[in-house]
Amino acid sequence: MGTARLHRSAAKRTATRPSLPRIVIYWLVKLRLLWLILVAFLFLSGCVRYDVGLSFADANHGSLVQQVHLSQQLTGVSRATANLWLDRLTEQARQLGGTAKRSTEQDLVITIPFHNAKDLIAKFDRFFQAVTSTEANPRSSLTDSPSSPTSHLQIRTNNLILWQRHRLEYDLDLRSLVVLPDADNAAALLVNPENLLALNFSLNTPWGAQTLPDSLAARQQGKQLMWSLQPGTVNHIAVVFWLPSPLGIGAVVIVTLVVGGMFVKAWRDPSSLIDSLTYDANPD
Repeated sequence: MGTARLHRSAAKRTATRPSLPRIVIYWLVKLRLLWLILVAFLFLSGCVRYDVGLSFADANHGSLVQQVHLSQQLTGVSRATANLWLDRLTEQARQLGGTAKRSTEQDLVITIPFHNAKDLIAKFDRFFQAVTSTEANPRSSLTDSPSSPTSHLQIRTNNLILWQRHRLEYDLDLRSLVVLPDADNAAALLVNPENLLALNFSLNTPWGAQTLPDSLAARQQGKQLMWSLQPGTVNHIAVVFWLPSPLGIGAVVIVTLVVGGMFVKAWRDPSSLIDSLTYDANPD
């Protein structure tokens, strides 16, 4: 009787003891979060760096320079999608009269010239549509928002003959670049947009620029101002700067030369000036 009881208790313990496959599955589930962290660290850290720069030589000459750097960690489908996106940017730059130079597989530098503020706004808006296009944008697959980032560039100009006063305002809405938490997708909780996308905006002018109180804080390097744009928020940049006006300066130079020539002629031959004035007073 006692022996039968011992056999039954041993069989019961054997039946309730988990098998080796169940133990493995249990710990794999427990370590799922750790695996996701490792994947996010290896493949999602610093994927894209995008720098946009406006460089003004004067009121009628300038260039829009954009530098794109892709992380070497992009592989497979991500790399193919990123290359397709870069090819689209290159084509769009050439359509706008610009140039595109790809020094390496990860780096692309685009330069688009502009002739005035109106020309800059038109080319900037058109090019930005290609940047945020969901058809070939490598970042679109990393966001859960159906909307795309929106951009608005505005420049107000006051002409003061010899120079022009410019007020530049740039609004970039990056709230759609936030991966919202999803209970069914634990990876969404691990993706930080700031680790996926680094955005910078810079402004270079001959006489420097001054930020307005409602603007995003800027870093200054000589005559250049730089802003670090934050994904997940609305970035507002407001700045005032002055530019020399070639047309106004040229007009003043011409008038000065004409008036100076008249005075030199009158100084050398005063009678000619008197005869000219007399003739103008009595043409008959």
